[in-house]
Amino acid sequence: MTCPFCNPEPPEVVLENDLCYARCDRYPVSPGHLLIIPFRHFADFFEATAGEEEALLALVREAKRHLDREFGPDGYNVGVNIGAAAGQTVMHLHVHLIPRYEGDIENPRGGVRGVIPEKRVY
Repeated sequence: MTCPFCNPEPPEVVLENDLCYARCDRYPVSPGHLLIIPFRHFADFFEATAGEEEALLALVREAKRHLDREFGPDGYNVGVNIGAAAGQTVMHLHVHLIPRYEGDIENPRGGVRGVIPEKRVY
């Protein structure tokens, strides 16, 4: 099976640095939803080198500035799924940067805790 995140086509790359790139999520949660992906193929965030961690976080910050300019969201969720039990479906590390907008859901309290719906609101 071919990895959908390896060897990105130039038109799909929104931002990049030496070790990773950002692209639009093909199934966006909200307008502007980006994925930040290392060029090196590995599945688990905890397998990233110190340099890759630094490059990923630097690109998350740059992507946030980009989304602030282009979409003007009211907040963000940043998330990484690690392993099938956590919902990872593409076994190539990727960080979700999800813009959030006032009113996009009735009650956003709990944010990423919503991965287990009954634990979201506390």
